[in-house]
Amino acid sequence: MKIKKIFKIIVGIVVFFTLPTLLLFAFLYLRYNEPLPDGSQGKAADELAITMLEALDYQAFQNTNYLAWSFKNRHHYKWNKAENICEIRWKHVKVILNLNNIESSDVYIEDNIYNGEDKQKLISKAKDYFNNDSFWLVAPYKVFDKGVERRLVKTEDNNNALLVTYTSGGSTPGDSYLWHLDTTGKPTHFQMWVSILPIGGLEASWNDWTTCETGLQLPTFHKMLILGIELDGFECR
Repeated sequence: MKIKKIFKIIVGIVVFFTLPTLLLFAFLYLRYNEPLPDGSQGKAADELAITMLEALDYQAFQNTNYLAWSFKNRHHYKWNKAENICEIRWKHVKVILNLNNIESSDVYIEDNIYNGEDKQKLISKAKDYFNNDSFWLVAPYKVFDKGVERRLVKTEDNNNALLVTYTSGGSTPGDSYLWHLDTTGKPTHFQMWVSILPIGGLEASWNDWTTCETGLQLPTFHKMLILGIELDGFECR
């Protein structure tokens, strides 16, 4: 009898915690899930991408050789764009990530050089952090990077939107983002179809901007459903 009672308690606890989660997921899926839209590659898509870059002053991004920021006050970055090297700190770990030669990166624990068995794991984690966190910072400036496809999409309200698909590179190749732009071409939000999310078409805002010392425009906050992604601690030169 005791075993049967314990089993019922365990089942009750599992149902208590999992059922609301399943119901929430079902609601979100039915409410927000959308198929990846069709779009046309070619001159019109590239021209829309160029309009977006001009609205953001792409030259200021090009002229910025050093960029520091914090992601959700958890990961802290000092990115030497000119040399393609980024210092990444989290908790007691620091990685000097060589973006041209990842395996040659250096790892520090409590500011002491580390060459232990977990070195490559920490380098890999730093690379994934950089790929994710820098995306939320400078993604609009990367639409002409190698391996990026651009498509022009007509939205339901007959506006032009830019569908960007990353066919290679990064941590999750194959992800797609539909950029929605204001009348000047500046991004206001995007929808995403990404491998880490089971719901396609979720929106994230891109409308809380600040301007760095070099003229570079950077987002300070993204809202996605009830979640928020905060970026701060900017230093540009």
